[in-house]
Amino acid sequence: MSDFGMSDDELEQMYQEVILDAARNPHGKESFAQDLVDEASSAAGETTLRASHEYCTPGESHQFNPTCGDEVTVHVEVGDKDPRRIERLIWDGQGCSISQASLSVMTDLVSGKTVDEAMRLFAIFHRLMQSRGAGLDNEADDEALGDAVVFQGASKYPMRIKCALLGWEGLKDSLAKALATQPQ
Repeated sequence: MSDFGMSDDELEQMYQEVILDAARNPHGKESFAQDLVDEASSAAGETTLRASHEYCTPGESHQFNPTCGDEVTVHVEVGDKDPRRIERLIWDGQGCSISQASLSVMTDLVSGKTVDEAMRLFAIFHRLMQSRGAGLDNEADDEALGDAVVFQGASKYPMRIKCALLGWEGLKDSLAKALATQPQ
């Protein structure tokens, strides 16, 4: 049994369902900064953002995984009242099912949360991805991750860890950039 109270087979089945559903119906994915889409992509009908770091606005982070070509730009808007809350989180990009599903699940998980809560979830998810399939040893952390706990399956494969973490790293970076532009 996993720490989540499911057998390994049940967790694997849930993993596949969450990955497929989130990759097919991604939450928080929006095409933005259309002027940054290259002409060849536009002519092909693609609207995926291909922005480099120099085009990112405050609260935005561009991430690229050279191992498999996954690419994402995460945009976050943070409220100016304490505690600072994530008021809007959108992303655009392309990549494998794992990176796209992880972004979708992350969006659902952290939207509306405080920055501190989001960073706590980032740390928990990061620990899960470093577990190499063993999962977390804290039931409260499992519960805090919600559907994201199914990415425990991806943590068994070193090549997939970067895919699952790509959007989360973008979240961390975009939050830092958003906070740096706000008055203290």
